Amino acid sequence: MSTDAPHGGTAAPAPYREIRDAKGRTYRVGETDRDILGHSRATMVWFPWACMMAISVFEYAFGSAEDTLSEAHGWSQSNTFWILSVWVFFQAGVAFPAGWLREKGLLTPRAGMWAGSVLCLLGFLAISHFDNVWAALAGFGLLGGVGAGIVYATCINMVGKWYPERRGGKTGFVNGGFAYGSLPFVFIFNYAFDTSNYREVLDLTGLYILVALLVCGSFFKDPPKNWWPAHIDPLGVSGPSAAAIARNPRAVKQYTPREAIRTGVLPLLWLCIVMTAGVSIFGISFQVPYAEDVGFGPLVAATSMGIMGVINGTGRGVVGWLSDRWGRKNTLVFVIVVLGLAQFGVMWAGSMRNEALFLFFAFVSGFGGGAFYPMFAALVPDYFGENYNATNYGLVYSGKLVSGLFGGGLGSMAVDSWGYNGAYLLAGGVSLAAAALALTLHQPGRERPSRVAPRPRPVSHEPV
Repeated sequence: MSTDAPHGGTAAPAPYREIRDAKGRTYRVGETDRDILGHSRATMVWFPWACMMAISVFEYAFGSAEDTLSEAHGWSQSNTFWILSVWVFFQAGVAFPAGWLREKGLLTPRAGMWAGSVLCLLGFLAISHFDNVWAALAGFGLLGGVGAGIVYATCINMVGKWYPERRGGKTGFVNGGFAYGSLPFVFIFNYAFDTSNYREVLDLTGLYILVALLVCGSFFKDPPKNWWPAHIDPLGVSGPSAAAIARNPRAVKQYTPREAIRTGVLPLLWLCIVMTAGVSIFGISFQVPYAEDVGFGPLVAATSMGIMGVINGTGRGVVGWLSDRWGRKNTLVFVIVVLGLAQFGVMWAGSMRNEALFLFFAFVSGFGGGAFYPMFAALVPDYFGENYNATNYGLVYSGKLVSGLFGGGLGSMAVDSWGYNGAYLLAGGVSLAAAALALTLHQPGRERPSRVAPRPRPVSHEPV
C-alpha cells in the first residue's frame, strides 16, 4: 500500500511517497540523495571515515606514548592506565545520551561534530600541559572521552542511515578508520616523541583532530526518517543489494529503545559486546608490555601494535563486506572465535620467544579485535530498524564502558596474579564464551528456525 506523504497543505505534488510493506514497515521513497544533500551520499561515507581516522589516535596510539608521558609528568604506570580507562568509560558511555539527543532533534550531527572537535582538542592539551594526574583524568579522560564518543557515535550512525540497503560493508569501512588511522602516531610516539618535544607533538595532534572534525563535520546531515534510496524498490529489491538483504532481513518494525530492551535481544547484544570488547581492550593494553616482558625489542613491540592497528581497521571493512554475503550473525560468531584463538596464539608465541609467530598472531588478534564492532553496529538496525538506531546502538555500545574496566582493570589484576600466560588464557576463554552467546542471537519479530522436526498429529479414528 502506498500513500502520498503530506506536504504543507499546498496543491503541489509531494516530492516523496511513503510505502508500507506487508508487515506495516514504512519506506520514504522518491527523494534521491542529491535532492537531500545536493551531492552523492558517498560523502556520508568518506567524511565520517576521515573523522574516525582522526580520533583513532586516542585509543590505539596512547599505549605508545605512555612511557614518555610518565617520565615527563612523573606519573606511574597505574596513572596512565587509569587515564586511558577513564577515556574508554566516557567514550562508550556518551553514546546513549548523544543518540537520545540526536533522535530528539536536540543535537544535530553537525553540532555534535563541532562540539566533539573542541572537546578532543582539550583532551590533548590536558595531557600536554598538566602534570597533575587528576587534571589529566578530567581533561583527556572525561572531556576527550566525551568528545571522541560523540564523534564516534555520530559517524557510525550516519552511515547506516544513508545506506539502509547494504550497511555492512559501508559501516565496516568507516569503522575501520578508528583503528588504522592511528598508525602514523604509533610510530611517531615510539620514535619521535620524548620529553624534549612532547608538548609540541601533543598540541599539534590536538589541532589536527580539531581541524579534521570541524571541516568534515560541516557536511554532516541525516536523511529523513524512513528514507530509502529512490533507485531501489524496497518491496521487490533486486540487483547488487538483493543478496545482502536476503542474508540480513530488514527489521520487522521500528523498535523504540524501550521495546528493543523488552525483546531480550538488545541486552544480549550488550553482554556480547562487554565480553568481546573487554578482550580487545586487553590486547590493546598489554600487547606491547608483553612483547617487552618476553624480551622482544622496541621495533617488534611497535611493529606488532602497528600491525594490530592496520589489520584491526582493514578487518572491519572486510567483515562488513563479508557480512552482506554470509549474514551478519554468522560473520560475528566467526570473528569472535578468531579473536579468542588469537589470544592463545599470542601467548604461545611469546612463551616460545618467537618474534615471527608473535607478529603473525598480532596480525590475527588485530583482525578479531576490531572486526566485531561494525557487526554490532549493523546488527542493531537490522534487528530494531533505523529510526531509533542512534539510541539503540548507543545502549549496546555502552557495554564498552564496562569493558574498559574489565579489559584493562581485571586484565591488570590477572597479569599480577597469574602472569601474562594466565591472563591470555582467561581472555581467550572469555572470547569463546562470547561466541557461544552470539549463537543465540535472533531477529525480534521473526520465528526462530526450529531445530526439531514437528511431531505429526495422530490420526483420529473417532467419527466426524
